[in-house]
Amino acid sequence: MKRFPLFKLLFVILFVSVSLDAWAQGFQRVTNADDLFSVGGGARALGMGGAHVALVQDVTAGFWNPAGLSGITNRELAYMHSERFGGIVAYDYGAFAMPLRNEGDALAITFFRQGVDGIKNTLNAWDRERDRPLANPQDFITEFSSADMAFLVSYATRYNEQLSWGTSVKLLYSRLGPFAQGFGYSVDVGGQYRSGRFMAGATIHNLTTLMKLWSVNESELEPLRDFFSDEALNASFPTGQNELSLPSLRSGVAYFWDIQDFRVLGAFDMVTHFEGRRTYYVNAGPVSFQPHVGTEVSYKEAVFVRLGVTDVFTDSSSRLYASPTLGAGLNIGIVKIDYAFSSFAGANSNLGYTHRVSANIGF
Repeated sequence: MKRFPLFKLLFVILFVSVSLDAWAQGFQRVTNADDLFSVGGGARALGMGGAHVALVQDVTAGFWNPAGLSGITNRELAYMHSERFGGIVAYDYGAFAMPLRNEGDALAITFFRQGVDGIKNTLNAWDRERDRPLANPQDFITEFSSADMAFLVSYATRYNEQLSWGTSVKLLYSRLGPFAQGFGYSVDVGGQYRSGRFMAGATIHNLTTLMKLWSVNESELEPLRDFFSDEALNASFPTGQNELSLPSLRSGVAYFWDIQDFRVLGAFDMVTHFEGRRTYYVNAGPVSFQPHVGTEVSYKEAVFVRLGVTDVFTDSSSRLYASPTLGAGLNIGIVKIDYAFSSFAGANSNLGYTHRVSANIGF
């Protein structure tokens, strides 16, 4: 058993968390600093409604539950691309994981990017003296991207035959074209328990709280002064600020049944927020709960069909809404192809549908 490294890591994380709590007094609390991770990684999990914290045992565990990396036996490479809002928002996810020399130890690197590209910047296409567009405005119109990116380094080890644990260090970078940029960082810690057909897991995201520091390039925004009065501009001119996002807990269970050549898997996750969010189905003061439910039926571990429910919330009239998800998978030797389908903000949403395809290669 590897007791000492576990206690040592928890002590270091606790010390860092207490130190950062004292230092973070000058930060503004926000609830959307880590929205980049709201989609997640890997179409298998997304086809099951995001219910994945207890059962994940592949390269995608770097995000869902780093403890699950202890289950990999070969090097694994994964990639996923999806688009939302009719292709306006592009989302890319990639990850690489490899087992280490000690049995049950593994290391993973994960990358996320979500952004809108090709945004037109027309600030310099305006004739300030004549208060009208320039004669050849197209020559002064440029394009920029608004993107959020994250880089995760994860480590996992097996405590014993049933219990494993892991941690991920996250570095975030956001860029709003040439106008502003932000840097952030945090730590995730997860654990996983397996006994026969039963699985349980939990991940504390942003255990040390997510710190994000923004800076603004005022020279790029200078043309705005020609469109606003000094009083209005001084009241609304953007400035850099420091943000923090509180930890959240993702916990869940899973169970499977074998029926001849078929395996039926059911999973349930509950994400608990402590930020005073009141848009989810269950609230208890500042604590809110977001359920995720998923099931998977496989045939000879080669063909998979998935169904899930996510984005459960209520509106001002206490009407309940949920977003269904569908998925399928194909296991061809060392290559696994997964597909997931969901509607953004519910089946009746006018914001379009999302198709996600991911590939996982083991070698």
